[in-house]
Amino acid sequence: MFQEIHNFSLTSLGWSDRWEPHLAEYEFGEAGRVLRHDGTAVLVATEKGSAHIALARSTPQIAVGDWLVVDGEAIVDILPRASLLQRRDPSTGDSQPIAANVDLVGIVCGLDRPVSLGRIQRFTSLAWDAGATPIVILTKADLVEGTVESEEAIRHYDPAAEIFSVSSTTMVGIANLLDRCVGQTLVLVGESGAGKSRLLNALAGRELGDTGSVRQGDHKGRHTTTARQLHSLTGNCCLIDTPGVREVGIHTDIATIDSGFADIADFAQGCRFNDCGHGSEPGCEVQSALVDGRLSLERFESWSQLRREAAWAELRADPAANHRANRQLGRLYREAKRSKRP
Repeated sequence: MFQEIHNFSLTSLGWSDRWEPHLAEYEFGEAGRVLRHDGTAVLVATEKGSAHIALARSTPQIAVGDWLVVDGEAIVDILPRASLLQRRDPSTGDSQPIAANVDLVGIVCGLDRPVSLGRIQRFTSLAWDAGATPIVILTKADLVEGTVESEEAIRHYDPAAEIFSVSSTTMVGIANLLDRCVGQTLVLVGESGAGKSRLLNALAGRELGDTGSVRQGDHKGRHTTTARQLHSLTGNCCLIDTPGVREVGIHTDIATIDSGFADIADFAQGCRFNDCGHGSEPGCEVQSALVDGRLSLERFESWSQLRREAAWAELRADPAANHRANRQLGRLYREAKRSKRP
């Protein structure tokens, strides 16, 4: 069983050769990884131990999982990121970092409630945009008679989904998930009450995160995790726990959305016209796939909705491209309207 470690080494924190050339550019300072962000300070771990470092107003935006160059109690710089998981801030519309330098995004869904396929696809799109690999983790498997039906529903919606069904109580499936995480950084994301903290404890083999009960009426949980935090475990595995989120805002581009729907892209290759909008155009292979059941309507509508949101995100991020983005957004809405089926 993996155990949390306290005598840090760079390797146990997820360090690899990819950052060595960047660190060598600095005449002084050492590498440290951000374990927790407390607003005005960050908890940073180096080979010498961990310490809180205050953030200055001039400090660039830092995320949990970032690799820093630190000199004593000063942050010299942020090393180039291998990946950055972020979402759209529901209050401002700007990007909100969730975790940096992650390899796997664990989309945690509790089987004590209906599994939201749309939420899974949104997190999947964010994972691909980050440069990480999404995996679906179905928790609380001990509370249901079987997990096959839920797994098949997810694979029908997303044929490429990588799924792990686990129970943090009976430890079913935990060993398989641990094997997947060796030598990598896994961030756990999902709504409150999905079982992220219990999963963290099961993976670590000890109590690391607070756990709480869920309401019986709607199975919603309380926010037992209040801050994003990285835990270093044996096996060179790092886990980042995050607070539950109610809204998964897309902050990516249309090309990244399309890359997460490879099946639709494959169908589109068979369309008669290269600029097919996949609505009422003749010879549309995507529409043909909808008719004969090779493509589910739910997945097609999810793809259409996420593309519209991505177009809107691009518009907000680049005001200079206002006219182009507005035309693109209008075209996407017209495509969606034409493709509506009774």
